[in-house]
Amino acid sequence: MYVEIVEPTLVSDAGHCAALFGSLHRAAPDLPFRLWIDRRAQAPGVDATGVATVRHFARPLRRPQSLLLYCRLLRAEGPLVVPTATWFDLRAIDLLCGSTLAPDRAFLYFHKLRLSPGRRAALQASARRRPNLHLLGASVEIADRLREAGFAHVDAVIPINADATVVTPGEVFSHVLFAGAARADKGFGHVVDWVGYMASRGDAMPVVVQTTGDHYGRHDPQPAADLARLRAMQVASLRTVDDTPDRLAYARLFPGSICLQPYSRQEYVDKSSSVTFDALVAGAPIVTLSGTPMARIVAETGAGIVVDDAQAPTLHAAVRAIRDDYPRYSRLARAAGRRFDPAQAWAPLVAGLRRALARADSASRA
Repeated sequence: MYVEIVEPTLVSDAGHCAALFGSLHRAAPDLPFRLWIDRRAQAPGVDATGVATVRHFARPLRRPQSLLLYCRLLRAEGPLVVPTATWFDLRAIDLLCGSTLAPDRAFLYFHKLRLSPGRRAALQASARRRPNLHLLGASVEIADRLREAGFAHVDAVIPINADATVVTPGEVFSHVLFAGAARADKGFGHVVDWVGYMASRGDAMPVVVQTTGDHYGRHDPQPAADLARLRAMQVASLRTVDDTPDRLAYARLFPGSICLQPYSRQEYVDKSSSVTFDALVAGAPIVTLSGTPMARIVAETGAGIVVDDAQAPTLHAAVRAIRDDYPRYSRLARAAGRRFDPAQAWAPLVAGLRRALARADSASRA
């Protein structure tokens, strides 16, 4: 019997999906996971865990394949986990799970949740039909929204993917860092503006910018235009990371850095970024925009500076202030990182999975 993990967009060891599963696996390495991923995935790091892996999904067919797979898995005995659940996944499982759904049978983890009035009503109806559905939110705000809809089994699970064993935090400033996919909602355009502003002032701070796209290497039009601007600047102190780094190479980007996170308030008003925790574990102070969960963490711990706008002069002033007092900010960041333990973060899900496996084992022995 397996804990079935459905992750259709996991295509490599790099990126959010592999890191998220790696974090869960490290929190509960004894659980019998089976991972369903993209059929063309190249993920030697995932393979090295020894977890049963099924390369199943073709990108154009993900939704119909998910429907068929959910139908199959819900007939089996093992618990089902969707680590990056969407509205589609919730509706599909609601539709397919029959008249009843046993406790600890299906777990859906939402990293964002936008509710129109129509969707809010549909969510409330789903809560009435599926009282045993276990939902997880990547922030307190998302978890509260799910509870308000009427779901009884809801937990906030902050997406902490960082592994403190792969980095040695540094307290000497070495570079400014933008890590993660180059997306508009992550403020990539603001980072490019700042690089140009810094260079125009004759400041030669070393800068490392990750320029990779989505799961499939694509950039939306605006980030693509911003990337073209960045390349045209020819800033001598700039290094770009153009290929998605593996887990170890990614972790090594953070020590000694100041991590820029000028993320959109609109998109991140109720969700956290794993980059925040990757930075904190490595002792990398953060510059981020107010009005987000990341900003609240930085403000509460002193692990960086929260700014009210993402204009280049504002970002530059914050970066310089941290650089000039880097050892203190780095120590505060590392202390903040110790507050967020991945094993503790995953505890509600792991406990539910253990209950499900024990219940299924007991039923098989009866």
